[in-house]
Amino acid sequence: MKESKITLGLVGLGYWGPNLLRNFDQLPNCCVKICCDLDPSRLESIKAQYPYLTVTANYNDLLSDPDLDAIVIATPARTHYTFALKALQHGKHLFIEKPLTLEVQHAIELVELSEAGGLILMVGHLMEYHPAIEKLRELIQSEELGQIYYLYAQRVNLGRIRYDENAMWSLAPHDFSVAMYLLDAEPENVSARGATYLQDGIDDVVFVNLQFPGGVMAHIQLSWLDPHKLRLTTIVGSEKMVVFDDMETTEMVKIYNKGVNHNGGYTSYGEALSPRFGDVTIPYIKMTEPLKLECQHFLDCIINHRKPRSDGRDGLRVVRVLQAAQQSRNRNGEPVGIRM
Repeated sequence: MKESKITLGLVGLGYWGPNLLRNFDQLPNCCVKICCDLDPSRLESIKAQYPYLTVTANYNDLLSDPDLDAIVIATPARTHYTFALKALQHGKHLFIEKPLTLEVQHAIELVELSEAGGLILMVGHLMEYHPAIEKLRELIQSEELGQIYYLYAQRVNLGRIRYDENAMWSLAPHDFSVAMYLLDAEPENVSARGATYLQDGIDDVVFVNLQFPGGVMAHIQLSWLDPHKLRLTTIVGSEKMVVFDDMETTEMVKIYNKGVNHNGGYTSYGEALSPRFGDVTIPYIKMTEPLKLECQHFLDCIINHRKPRSDGRDGLRVVRVLQAAQQSRNRNGEPVGIRM
């Protein structure tokens, strides 16, 4: 591997793969050499856009290429384990889209294999690299919001409907990873309820509740069958409240100086608590495309031998929560404990 330039291969040119290719290809310390997909039309399209790339339908071409330092996997989740296992066995650093795997034991195996081989394993928990999420984490850690009471997230839209995974497995990795990243904690238990309307056996809408240490709750609404396109995260603290709207382009984060005061010297019980209404602040956030930041972070981790923010163990934590949430959904919302 060269000191300052990483050579990559990418497998999966469907929905998200071209976005990863675009970003990696534009980074100065990266050379994308080869792309892989089973669909000839996708290979033809990519070759037309990037004539200097090698394209192939054979994943083994990537595994056997001695020039490749790393492989990027953007295939359907059901294939992640098989592709990732082979990449690590061939000594390649690995970037893999979320979720890491569909089974906890498979995720554990990949984490242990990467660590034993001294290989970087990074999971595409994109929102952990969003500048607005960084701002929310800063607000929490500085205690500007006070004690955190609860948070909730809405990730809903009409489409994109999946046929091989339900709405929770498709959408929730974003919000599960964000909740754990913001709170710097792992949930103790989870409960989930879902419903199937469009396809037998595949939930179109799921409501998830996570219980964190110290009584902090997180509620997450997930759906691809909704009239609105919402990407909202709200955090309620004892001093202030904050809303992150990922659909906004300029005013993504709004801090509300609102809360409830505990009054002393009151004459009746009803006067003990009183709402407080203050200013709304919109902080300046320097925006860079989160995917670009995520891709650059992967390269930097390889070059500098550093653990990624969303490393394999972060991916494993999310898979544990997903699996427990699925168990709860299958038991009609019964809370399921999470052992990390």
